[in-house]
Amino acid sequence: MRRRIPVETIYLREDDAPSLQGRLAAAIVRAILESRAGPGSRLPSSRRMAEALGMSRMTVTLVYQDLVSQGYLETIPRSGVAVAATVPHRRLQPIQPSGDEKPMDWGDWLSDHDLPKRVIQKPANWRDYRYPFIFGQADETLFDHGAWRDCARRALGSRDFPDLAADRYRADDPLLVDYICSNTLQRRGIMARPDEVLVTMGAQNGLYLTVELLARADRLAVMEEPGYPDFAETLRRAQSPTTFLPVDEMGLNPADLPQNTRLVAITPSHHIPTGTTMPLSRRRELIAMAGTQDFLIVEDDYDFEMSYLSPPEPALKSLDRSGRVIYLGSFSKSLFPGLRIGYMVAPAALIERARALRSIMLRHPPSHLQRITAYFLALGHYDAHIVRLRETLQARREILEQALNRTSLRIAGVPTSGGSSVWVCGPEGSDSEVLAARLEHDSVLIEPGAVFFENPPAPCPFFRLGYGSICKSRIATAVGLIESRARGLSCGEL
Repeated sequence: MRRRIPVETIYLREDDAPSLQGRLAAAIVRAILESRAGPGSRLPSSRRMAEALGMSRMTVTLVYQDLVSQGYLETIPRSGVAVAATVPHRRLQPIQPSGDEKPMDWGDWLSDHDLPKRVIQKPANWRDYRYPFIFGQADETLFDHGAWRDCARRALGSRDFPDLAADRYRADDPLLVDYICSNTLQRRGIMARPDEVLVTMGAQNGLYLTVELLARADRLAVMEEPGYPDFAETLRRAQSPTTFLPVDEMGLNPADLPQNTRLVAITPSHHIPTGTTMPLSRRRELIAMAGTQDFLIVEDDYDFEMSYLSPPEPALKSLDRSGRVIYLGSFSKSLFPGLRIGYMVAPAALIERARALRSIMLRHPPSHLQRITAYFLALGHYDAHIVRLRETLQARREILEQALNRTSLRIAGVPTSGGSSVWVCGPEGSDSEVLAARLEHDSVLIEPGAVFFENPPAPCPFFRLGYGSICKSRIATAVGLIESRARGLSCGEL
């Protein structure tokens, strides 16, 4: 007698799929694999399944038909539906341990690889908070989901699929590279050929490749203090000697650079975390010094699209005539962080080395994701998105600044062109780590500032407020809660 799969073993999970049909398909596949049901095992009739799960019989029938086409099920005349002999990925019986195995001592193997010291912590459930001042997260209400789906359909269509499904080895999508060269870079005054551009898995990937190729124990690196933690950790991992220079209201001062500087990592358009924009005079001075003192510059231009208070200053790369600037950009900040599509611009010789190193790590970023992004850019959806984003951020910033001006909190940065965050200083003697912990009880998320310093003040009163994903109607109330908690801490409340 053929075995039956009881309907009680088929249960739906909300997170399996957005549709009821998708959740049922996942539940049936899970039941088949977890029970290791053999070929010919009968499934409940469509009527029985529908009654047990409270859904229409048509939904069950459609799911059965789909799983038959995938090879999980087969129809048996006058007997209904059963598990097929062609079930993919059938599980093997796990081998039970003998009890003699000793656990691995990973501490010994990994003793020379310390964990990063400076890591920005962002709660995975930040959307559950009523007042999330979290930097770098997307506001889904501003994104044109229909346009993105249309671009995805184009990229997955029969015309594009053969090209994108093939192994490109080390090559990037030519449509995306062409748009970056002819449009994105030219907005920053940068002229580049395709062989001077490498598509990366976000700006961090480009930073890693750059440091891996250029940093050495005898080459002094310089970065901003406070500054971008990923710069510090990437240089630390490469065992690069690093000097941390304090920034002022105009960013890093080139006059402070040590004579033996060989590599400068910088965020001149919107300094991380203060938001300060380096003026043109300092940019020219830095470029001139790179030539006379023979050093290279890594320019992270992650947020230039968010210049809505004033036009952005020319990129350092646009002033570079001798090929000393390695330029890093990203679409992840302006679109959504999960995209992980960035680009690196540098002389062809360095790009070729970076391409070879990237191919060892990941060969190339996913071709279809590159093509979807290329269509989104080329069809004008990106420009329309940026307009919406700038208008929204400007309105939120005005409300945030007005609210902060009514408190004892002080905006410590001098952002002149825009951005999506502000750098705030709390009352004297306050600790932003303690403040952040207290604010979680009020459903408020802020980013404590100590992580942005190599040598943070103790206690550290600074914190960052990102306003890219918080509703503007809640900003003033949230600032009031921050002020209340900050005053309480300054008064010594427990």
